Formats: sequence, C-alpha cells, structure tokens
Amino acid sequence: MHIVLDDTAMVAAGKGNALASRLIHRAHAEAGWFLYAPACALVSADRVRPGTAEHLAALPGITVLELDLPAALAVARETSWAPAHTRYAAEPTAERPNGAVIATTTPEAWKGQSVRLIDLGP
Repeated sequence: MHIVLDDTAMVAAGKGNALASRLIHRAHAEAGWFLYAPACALVSADRVRPGTAEHLAALPGITVLELDLPAALAVARETSWAPAHTRYAAEPTAERPNGAVIATTTPEAWKGQSVRLIDLGP
C-alpha cells in the first residue's frame, strides 16, 4: 500500500491522530506499506504547526519526497504548492504503477479530482 500524506494529515499526525499514527506504524513495521511526505506539504504543515516537518522527517517509516524537476514543473502549473505536490506524488510512477492513496483530514478539499483518498477525520 502506497500512501501520500497531505499537509492536513501531517498536522493531524503531529496532534496524535490515531488513524495517522496507525499508518505511520504500519509503514515502519509492515512489509508492503509505504508512506510518503511531499516536501511542499511538509512546509505547509510546519507553517500550521511548527515542528511538524522535523518530527515527521525523523520517523523511519516516512519517505520525504523532494521537489525534483518533474515535481517542480507539476507544482508550477498550480496555485497552491502543497496540494499540487501531494497530487503529483500520488500519480503512478515506475515504483508505484497504481499510484498512491492520499491520506487527508479534509476529503472535501479533493472533491472533483481524480485521486483516491483515506479520510483520517473523526
């Protein structure tokens, strides 16, 4: 299972959200579970809750996705960097031919977009 955390999921994880914590645990402890944190979403989460980026980046089960050239070109076409980088990270790649699911606490923010979601809200 490949899961990309959006900025709201990162903030929720920092606040002790039980579902986010389970995803982090599984990514660390179970084979076949992968959890990604796009760099732009990390910045956005850290602006909402300072210390979030440093905390998540230190966790062994999370892979921080850098803003490389293809990601930067995708982000440049959008008005908001965090959702654009998150959506780009969820797209299919050679490593993730089926793409990834986006974990979020605000599924309504993704309405009308062709992404798969995990709702971490209450």
